[in-house]
Amino acid sequence: MDAEWYYLKKGWIRKRKRVGPITEIVLLGLIDAGKIEPQTLLQSGKTKGKWVPMETIDAAMKRWKASHPEETSD
Repeated sequence: MDAEWYYLKKGWIRKRKRVGPITEIVLLGLIDAGKIEPQTLLQSGKTKGKWVPMETIDAAMKRWKASHPEETSD
């Protein structure tokens, strides 16, 4: 079952906008497109409802590294 994900998008003057719910497939597409980066805050049932940086989610970072090899330092 897909989780419903939310992410915080930068807005005007230090304000952030909550975007979602989106499916995991949409989330992966946004990661591939570079619209969600490792420092972007994400939230879902899988994060127990807490906002966490994408870089702390192993599957998301694996996808980021695969789709953005030039931006990884490993």
